Amino acid sequence: MNKFKIFSLSGLLGLSMLSIGCSDDFLEIYPESNYTGESFYSSDEAVLKAGEPLYNRAWFNFNRRAILGIGSYRANDAWNPYATAEFARFQTTALTPELIQAWSSLHLAVTMSNSIIKDLTNNCDSKVSAEAKNRVLGEAFLTRGTAYFYMVRTWGPCILFEDNDNVVISPLRPLNPEEDVLKFVIRDFRRAAELLPETGANGRVSKYAAESMLAKALLAHSGWNRDTRDEAELAECIALCEDVIDNSGASLMEDFHQLFRYQNNNNSESLYAMQWADPLVKAWGTYNCLLSDLSFGDVCDVSCWGSNLQPSPDMIEYFNQGAFGVERWGATFFTEDFYYPYIKSQHGGYTYNKKWCQLKKGVVGCKEDNDGKLASMASPLNTYILRLADVYLTHAEACLGNKSALTGGRGLESFNAIRTRAGVPEFESIDFWTIVRERRMEFCMEYCNWFDMVTWYRWKPQEMLSFFNEEQHRGYEIKNNGVERINRGDGSFKLNYLFANHNIWRLNADGTDNPDWSVDGYRPHDIILTEANIFMPYPEADVLQNPYLSKAPEPYDFGDDK
Repeated sequence: MNKFKIFSLSGLLGLSMLSIGCSDDFLEIYPESNYTGESFYSSDEAVLKAGEPLYNRAWFNFNRRAILGIGSYRANDAWNPYATAEFARFQTTALTPELIQAWSSLHLAVTMSNSIIKDLTNNCDSKVSAEAKNRVLGEAFLTRGTAYFYMVRTWGPCILFEDNDNVVISPLRPLNPEEDVLKFVIRDFRRAAELLPETGANGRVSKYAAESMLAKALLAHSGWNRDTRDEAELAECIALCEDVIDNSGASLMEDFHQLFRYQNNNNSESLYAMQWADPLVKAWGTYNCLLSDLSFGDVCDVSCWGSNLQPSPDMIEYFNQGAFGVERWGATFFTEDFYYPYIKSQHGGYTYNKKWCQLKKGVVGCKEDNDGKLASMASPLNTYILRLADVYLTHAEACLGNKSALTGGRGLESFNAIRTRAGVPEFESIDFWTIVRERRMEFCMEYCNWFDMVTWYRWKPQEMLSFFNEEQHRGYEIKNNGVERINRGDGSFKLNYLFANHNIWRLNADGTDNPDWSVDGYRPHDIILTEANIFMPYPEADVLQNPYLSKAPEPYDFGDDK
C-alpha cells in the first residue's frame, strides 16, 4: 500500500509547501525562490506572507463547488436540478466528485496549518517579532480548527493529526469520535484567540474572529449528543459574543445588498472570510470559482451556467409569511420587478422582468460592475466564513439556552437587530424554531445553513428530522413563468406558484391565501432524511486504502495538552 495516498497526503503536503511564498502583494502566492523551513521565516514580512495562503489556497477546492452543495443545497436553501443536485436530494455517494474535493481541501487546510505551526515554532529567526509570529500562529490555529469544524459537521468522526511528518511515516490512522474532534476545535480556537491581535488588516483576522468561532463551537458542543445544553458552555458563549459585539468595532451593514459586492469585501460586518484575489492577475487557486455556478447570462458577461438555480418552496413560503423582508429577499433572489442599480451599472441598472426567481446572492453582475475583475469561474468576491450577524444570532440562541422562550434581555435585542436590518417587525418573544427560521433566511445561500442544522440535529435529533421531512419540500423545479408577483395594493406583495414539477399552488388568483394548499406529503425523488444520511460518506478511495475508516472511532491522544 502506498503510504503517501491517505488523504492524497503526498499532494496535500506538497501543495502546502508550494503555497508558502514571498512577494510584494497580498495573495501573490508563488515564491520567486525556493525556501525551506529553516531559511524562510527570517523576517516579519516573510512570516506574514506564509500565512496568506491560509485565506485562499487552503479553501480553494472546498469553495470551488462542494461548499455550495454541502452548506446550502443540503439545507434546502435553493437548488439547481442540473448541477450538484444530488446534495439537495441526499443522493451523494462515496464517489461524488465534490465530496472528494471537500475532503481533500479541508485536509489540505489542516496540513498547511500544521506546517506553519511547526515551522514557526521551530525555525523562526530571532529577527522575527513576537507580534508577527503570534499573528500567523493564530491564523494557523484558526484555520485548522475551522477545517475540522466543517469536517465534523459533514462526516462526523474525523482523523485528527497535528504533525504532517508523523502522518507520512504512519498514514493508516483511526477515526476519532465527534466529541474529541469538537474538543480539538475548541482548543484550536482558544489558542487562536490568545495569539491573534485585537485588530486585523486587509482581511486578516483578529482575536474577535477567533472568539466568534469559539462561541459557535461552544454552542455546538453544549448540546452535542445531550438532551440539555451545558450551562457553563452557554455562559462562556454569551460572554464571547458580547465581547465581540461590544469591543470588536464590527457593525452590521445597513444595506443588505452591499454585503455581497466585491467592492465591500472586508466590510464592517465581515469577521472571517476566504480572501479571493483579482482573477485577471492571480493564479488558479486564489480566486472564487463559484461565480459560474451561481450566475446566468442575463446578468453576467463571462461564461456561467447557474440559470436554473432557484429558491426552494419553503424559502418562498418564508417570504410569503412576511418573514424574509423585501430587501433581504431581493438581495438573495432576483424577483419580478426588482431593480438593481449595481447590476449593469453603466447601462442604467437592471430590472428583473421574469415570472420566476433566480439566485441573486453571490451574483456580482458584469465586468463593468466589478472593475473588469471577472472571468469564467473567477470572481474576487470573498466567501464569508462568519459575519457579525452570525454572532448576534449565536448570542440569541445561547441566551435562549434550555429555556422554552426568550422574552427579553440582550439576547432578544441581538435577535431583533437582525430583524430590524431586514426590515421586518421585531419579536417580543422567540423560541428555538424562531431562531432556526431566522438563520435560514439571513444566511440563505451563504453555504452555512446545513452546518448549523447538523448542530441542531445533534441536540434535537427527532425534532430536526421532523423539520427536515415535514417543513422542507425538496426537489421542486419552479421556473420558466413558475412564480408570479402578486401586488396587494399597499406596497407589499406575495409570490404565487403558477407551475412546478408537482403543480404547487399557494395563493388564489386574487392574491389571497389558499388555506387548502398543501403538497400532500409529496417529496420528489422520495427524499427522506434519516439518521443514516445526515452525515456524508467518506470518499471510497480513502476507505479502500485505510481500513480504519470502516471501523469504530478511537479516542484521540491529546497527551498533556488537553
